[in-house]
Amino acid sequence: MRLSRSFLPTLKENPTEAQITSHRLMLRAGLIRQTAAGIYAWLPAGLRVLRNIANIVRHEQDAIGAQEMLMPTIQSADLWKRSGRYDAYGPEMLRIRDRHERDMLFGPTNEEMITDLFGQVVKSYKELPQVLYHIQWKFRDEVRPRFGVMRGREFYMKDAYSFDMDYASAVDTYRRMMLAYLRTFQRLGVRAIPMLADTGPIGGELSHEFLILAPTGESGVFFDSALEEQDWLAEDVDITDRQSLEKFFTRMTSFYAATDEKHDEAAWAQVPAGRRREGRGIEVGHIFHFGRKYTESMDIAISGPDGAPLYPEMGSYGIGVSRLVAAIIEASHDENGIIWPESVAPFKAAIINLKSGDAVCDGICEKLYAAAPDLLLYDDRSERAGAKFADADLMGHPWQLIVGPRGAKEGKVEIKNRRTGERTEDTVEGALALVLKNHG
Repeated sequence: MRLSRSFLPTLKENPTEAQITSHRLMLRAGLIRQTAAGIYAWLPAGLRVLRNIANIVRHEQDAIGAQEMLMPTIQSADLWKRSGRYDAYGPEMLRIRDRHERDMLFGPTNEEMITDLFGQVVKSYKELPQVLYHIQWKFRDEVRPRFGVMRGREFYMKDAYSFDMDYASAVDTYRRMMLAYLRTFQRLGVRAIPMLADTGPIGGELSHEFLILAPTGESGVFFDSALEEQDWLAEDVDITDRQSLEKFFTRMTSFYAATDEKHDEAAWAQVPAGRRREGRGIEVGHIFHFGRKYTESMDIAISGPDGAPLYPEMGSYGIGVSRLVAAIIEASHDENGIIWPESVAPFKAAIINLKSGDAVCDGICEKLYAAAPDLLLYDDRSERAGAKFADADLMGHPWQLIVGPRGAKEGKVEIKNRRTGERTEDTVEGALALVLKNHG
């Protein structure tokens, strides 16, 4: 993309309405614009980040055998009345009526809908297990939306739902999902710690939140520092083997980690004093096992091994895709702007032409850009060099390919690593190989 023709409106000053770093930087870097309280339009660069995150989430869900589908945003209130949650959910649910005076709602979550769809299709225990997911927009009418997309009313998330024959099988699915989440966050370039958590209005028994540590986090957290220091995915896990899953899960949950709602002072006292950590965390994922809560309340039974009705065990697994954009920024920025992990960055690199109009500089920049026009942002504007560098740092491209008259005469490109600030020099081919090495 050529910056001179792009819809990428950067801002020099911090917007007065933005209270936290991610909100300020998302507005300043041209990722989003607010259209109503807690509702945002995603501009081209922001949408690219959103899609990159969603694709990583999707790949790791597929890897454990989850099947993608797409459910509508508008749901019939009758489904929620069947489960008993319609009146209990609270004012966060946006209730509406269609022209025929039928009660409808903008879905805040999809347990009822997926349970009903499952019941329409699956009739026998032989068809289990089933894990279904979608990545879809949701709406919760927050009383006080704030912090940009971190606490917005409309948000984009992945939610998966599992159906198993018995508790032991449901726990296997839960453990596979925890592994998938850890792999997802590793690929996103962040460390999200799974912590024992409250289940909230969805209900259930077994529950973990995944939190990225940040001072602006809304949840108080208590955890063993070993969870930050160890590589939990070094161990090979066979997702088809119950013992392998159990070993992984036992190891993962053997160290203390809990949100403030589940903090246990007695258990906390057993953690060595030097390893106790307290702080704040941003919730980016939440997994639940809630058994037969919805299959029983909605009377969704299938034929069991003995021919008797069987109510499947269920779990629910969410990842906040749009919230992750903000959480990654909170965890990865400096005084100059965003520092994107390469896996989610909207562009791999910015090409910075220090002398637009110079034939040699222009030629090298065009050669760089032609190699990957969808992955590189070419700053071809007639702006001073300082403004180009400032915008490149603000937008957080992992790399900057800097072309100036001195180096251009020798066919060289200066390469800046945004995270480390390190600068090197190489040929056009060498620069492209470095920037694009992990793509495709």
